[in-house]
Amino acid sequence: MSQYQNHEKVIIIGSGPSGYTAAIYASRAGLKPLMFAGLQPGGQLMITTEVDNYPGYPDGVMGPDMMDNFRKQAERFGTRIKYEMIVSCDLQSTPKRLVDGAGTEYYADSIIISTGADAKWLGLPSEETFMNRGASACAVCDGYFFRGKEVAVVGAGDTAAEEATYLAKLCPVVHLLVRRDEMRASKFMQERVKNTPNIKIHWFTETLELMGGDKLEKIRVVNTQTKEESEIAVSGFFVAIGHKPNTEIFKGQLEMDETGYLITKADSTHTNLEGVFAAGDAQDKTYRQAVTAAGTGCMAALDAERWLAAQGLH
Repeated sequence: MSQYQNHEKVIIIGSGPSGYTAAIYASRAGLKPLMFAGLQPGGQLMITTEVDNYPGYPDGVMGPDMMDNFRKQAERFGTRIKYEMIVSCDLQSTPKRLVDGAGTEYYADSIIISTGADAKWLGLPSEETFMNRGASACAVCDGYFFRGKEVAVVGAGDTAAEEATYLAKLCPVVHLLVRRDEMRASKFMQERVKNTPNIKIHWFTETLELMGGDKLEKIRVVNTQTKEESEIAVSGFFVAIGHKPNTEIFKGQLEMDETGYLITKADSTHTNLEGVFAAGDAQDKTYRQAVTAAGTGCMAALDAERWLAAQGLH
């Protein structure tokens, strides 16, 4: 019997494909996980309409419907879900100590972090208006819906260059909007963009507004040098200015890169702290897909189970 109240073998922080998959595997292993799903259970897929690239859904699926299925499957095997945020933690103590938004303390032998990452947006009111109606933060996820149509990509780094070249295979013209007179992308990616004939680079260009009816029809931009405004007819608008991982509360305890992505050991989900594992977009800045997030969620649960067994805790 634990001397602590609310003492769990495994606590999963965050939901989404990685958290729910970790919960399914941990539940089936008899670990009886407790999940803190946060204030947006299901993660970014809850604001995604059609998901066409997840295996097993030949006709596609609505993001919220898919996450509801994930949740039901996790609960079927015994996962308990609390719709609270974890606001502070001590991951170096034994057991690990967590505090939720209501001030309740929880203790865990092991932790799986699946807090995800949020796409950065420009902050324009019209971005929200056209969310899932032309505006997107993921070309790999949504580019297929815009094949044969002109689109715009905002950004100057490797992500923007990758998204633009990916879309160039599907779309007749890709307008790449760059704020300055140079790109931050690697030399290789810059050359790739410049050598792709249907990518049109607009230097010194900022977006002012997305415009249209039921769907996006055009964008209004301004030249930051001349202050001249113009409109570009596009059906898709892809913001590729980066992502922000939701890892703020782990700063000072877990190793992370300069942008906040958690660093895991090679070929595993182990962080720098024993018994703490990270999965999904909180540690993956390369792929950021639902299917890869689910895969790392599986890995984290298996890693946690093996670690607990090695400690004599399972």
